[in-house]
Amino acid sequence: MSNRFIGARQTTLAREVNLTGTGVHSGAPVSLTLHPAEADTGLRFLVTKRGRVIAEIPADVGYVKNLTLCTVIGDDAGVTVGTVEHLLAALRGLSIDNLYIEIDSKEVPIMDGSSAVFVEAIDRVGIRELSEPRKFIKVLKPVRVEENGCWAELAPHTGFSLDVEIDFASPLIGRQRLSYEMSPGVFRHELSRARTFGFMSDVEKLWKAGLALGADLTNTIALGEDKVMNREGLRYPQEFVRHKMLDAVGDLALAGSPLLGAFRSYKGGHKMNSMVLQALFADASNWSLVHAPKVRTRVSVPMQVPAAAVAAE
Repeated sequence: MSNRFIGARQTTLAREVNLTGTGVHSGAPVSLTLHPAEADTGLRFLVTKRGRVIAEIPADVGYVKNLTLCTVIGDDAGVTVGTVEHLLAALRGLSIDNLYIEIDSKEVPIMDGSSAVFVEAIDRVGIRELSEPRKFIKVLKPVRVEENGCWAELAPHTGFSLDVEIDFASPLIGRQRLSYEMSPGVFRHELSRARTFGFMSDVEKLWKAGLALGADLTNTIALGEDKVMNREGLRYPQEFVRHKMLDAVGDLALAGSPLLGAFRSYKGGHKMNSMVLQALFADASNWSLVHAPKVRTRVSVPMQVPAAAVAAE
């Protein structure tokens, strides 16, 4: 395949992936199964209870229910899945379009606080190219949202780029800015291992609010008054802004298809990321759905839809 057509076809996983972990906010155990899916399925969460599917929730900004410290999506019946951003970042970062995500808890497991474990699991099974052309959300006009000195914007661009700036009063973080033209290689090497972070001074308040019950030094960068509490230190220079960029990749995956646009944010987060997508879709003249060029059809072996998905229909 010529360079011109790299990424022209939709993708899924080559085979099923099983993962277990703990919810960072709930502290509850979680089992997660990633099932290959046919073209045009998109990314869809299948929520199970005692082995039975109780909800099917598309990874779509229209299903966002809460944005407090993480991104929560849900249905109108009140079934929700939280902390979806690190998994969605891995899927969108590695250009995976179609997947059933079966989960038996209200929260995607935090793993090590980054996307690294999800990337490693995907690498173990591989990515499968499908015959149908990939669809993109193409940004046609600049859109911008602002709130309390924070802002985020999307502008027309031929690829997908991110320019993220953060500014914290803590001297351990301060002001950091990074920009990348996104690709699977950039995501894998520059962002995927950047961990979530929090301040020790906020822990008691979070616990009282029923949050961060599963957070510890294995899955969170903990910041004391004057030092990083994790013995191993940081994984990257500017790991904090890299994690905010990772979060943005995951939150913007809720567009429903890969974006062709340039994203910028200042002191942003889950709320700003969601608001800028909502602003994009609020006016049909802001965007269009475009297809990659068709390429020579290859033989595709039919995939078996997971029983959970059938039960959800």
